[in-house]
Amino acid sequence: MSVADTTGADTAAVDQKLAELSVSSPADHGSTDAKSDDDHDQVDGEKKKKKKKKSGNKHKKKKGPGAAGQTTPPTIPVSKLFLNKYPEGHIHEYIDDNSYRTTSEEMRAKDRLCEQQVNDLRRAAEVHREVRSYARSQIKPGMDLADIAEMIENGTRTLVEENGFQSGIGFPTGLSINHCAAHYTPNTGDHVIIQNDDVLKVDFGVHVNGHIIDSAFTMTWNDRYDPLLQAVREATNTGIREAGIDVRLGDIGAAIQEVMESYEITLDGKTLPIKCVRNLCGHNIGPYTIHSGKSVPIVANGDQTKMEEGELFAIETFGTTGTGLVHEEGVCSHYAKSGDETVQPRIASAKKLLGTINKNFGTLPFCRRYLDRIGESHYYMGLKHLVDNGIVTAYPPLCDSPGSYTAQFEHTFILRPTCKEVLSRGEDY
Repeated sequence: MSVADTTGADTAAVDQKLAELSVSSPADHGSTDAKSDDDHDQVDGEKKKKKKKKSGNKHKKKKGPGAAGQTTPPTIPVSKLFLNKYPEGHIHEYIDDNSYRTTSEEMRAKDRLCEQQVNDLRRAAEVHREVRSYARSQIKPGMDLADIAEMIENGTRTLVEENGFQSGIGFPTGLSINHCAAHYTPNTGDHVIIQNDDVLKVDFGVHVNGHIIDSAFTMTWNDRYDPLLQAVREATNTGIREAGIDVRLGDIGAAIQEVMESYEITLDGKTLPIKCVRNLCGHNIGPYTIHSGKSVPIVANGDQTKMEEGELFAIETFGTTGTGLVHEEGVCSHYAKSGDETVQPRIASAKKLLGTINKNFGTLPFCRRYLDRIGESHYYMGLKHLVDNGIVTAYPPLCDSPGSYTAQFEHTFILRPTCKEVLSRGEDY
């Protein structure tokens, strides 16, 4: 899930739209062999029994991404497939001044102290891989974004065994199209249909005991966008490779920018440079907190802040054919409690809604669909009051210039004492 540096942006237009009951969609986008029974000597009752048994076999078993015995669609919780010993991510050994960490007994002892956190993260990562593997096989032009969001979120709930704050969805599923780079998910009643020439960013999260895996990918159905996807994928991998203990955040941003902006793309006879979206960035992740203080730039900005041992980071990069600067646009769907307990709401509807947020989401991000799902209604004014008073933060869609295209790739990694582990890495990206 992305974070913008435009924290001081004017949200008056968003607040006005929030109070409206009608819902709009992203700018400028359209909506609109079982085996035969050869035994003729069987009685009719036996035949009916056999057919009933066959028709109940809805989920074909297949070997999933690292999970033998998973169904299609995935329905078996990963805890049942791996018996609490989950696949490790992609391991990067430390080099140069940190190379001693690989064999240091002291570092190995420190590693053992965070085994439970790492195991929780690996469980969440396996859920992400299996859900996205199925989603990537199913998403295609003609589908409604609302159906895609439900498919991903219901799969996540099932595979992680959703259980309050112990395990569940990390944040709302981002399904941002074309010039919309991030923070769009359908509100109830939205019907946005994928078109053949769309560029779709899919960004979703999974948590176990508040340890969040944040990972995203981009899908297209026209190979003319291949250079854009290649640039962003390579830029993300560069950021991951450069990251490490005591590495300066600004140096990572410079490396990402150098790779991203070495690419160009030809669209409709025009050759365009691929730019970094300079006011979007990666971030570190804390318990139940998707953006936990440090930001990882995707351009050179001179930030001397260093990454530290034990920190969890999401490296995400955004490439664009537009201006390289996103702004808030459209009706808001994403929200998160700000964490400031000193301010209390003054109106009854806001107090009631805050109680619902505390009970169901805490500091985890949520969307209006999630409020609808748990039975909240007529909450618009209460939500607006919470946003206006800084108790809840609104995260409206973030868009570049109309007519441009944006792409995103993202992975979560942890800086363990002995190695860097890219937890969300899979065979797909």
